[in-house]
Amino acid sequence: MGRILKFLIVLIILGIIGLLGYSYSGLMTPETQLVTQPVSLDAD
Repeated sequence: MGRILKFLIVLIILGIIGLLGYSYSGLMTPETQLVTQPVSLDAD
């Protein structure tokens, strides 16, 4: 039982390290685009 618990803990830690490495690698940057929208003002 203790071996399985240690294996699961190591697997979870490796998963967290992998997720952090992937997020900091720059592969998760969002696509950006310029959005312009005209605005009409009623200044009377």
